[in-house]
Amino acid sequence: MNILIIYAHPNAESFNYAILNTLKNNISSQNNTKILDLNKENFDPVLRFDKENKKRDLKDDPATLELRSQLTWADHLIFIFPIWWGGMPAILKGYIDRVFAKGFAYEYKGTLPVGLLPGKTAAIITTHDTPGFYAHFFQQDYGKVLKKQVLKMCGIKTNTFIVFPFTRNSNQQKRNTFLSKISAYANNL
Repeated sequence: MNILIIYAHPNAESFNYAILNTLKNNISSQNNTKILDLNKENFDPVLRFDKENKKRDLKDDPATLELRSQLTWADHLIFIFPIWWGGMPAILKGYIDRVFAKGFAYEYKGTLPVGLLPGKTAAIITTHDTPGFYAHFFQQDYGKVLKKQVLKMCGIKTNTFIVFPFTRNSNQQKRNTFLSKISAYANNL
């Protein structure tokens, strides 16, 4: 299987980075794995529309050609990111805005969207600092938005959704237990 890991955290000493390393070290070598570290790649998340940059041409933007090629190549996507202020990091939002373009990732048939990336699956792994019960009942989780309003619209089925809540108040034992869960997931790919 071709696996593309899309990672969006700027700190190489973060718990998200430990998640990335756990995945990387436990995915079978029988799979082909690529890692897209948006911060390390200095991805420009700013979406520009002007005389030279038309919305209708976004699907053909040469600046994102390699990123679209990676999505086409992948059978399975794994997103790793923190939830900040109820949303994903701006760099990941910009990646979605610029790469998951109409005419490449989806189109409309009448008023209904049709996904142009069918047959692909995804996993979403998020962390946040909110207690789990509070986040579940009182906040919109952008991991769920990514699953339902982006990936599904593009024809991608999210089959795994893993959340580590209340990261700031977690101890090493809880973090190790979560990393064991990530390891088990990776071993089953």
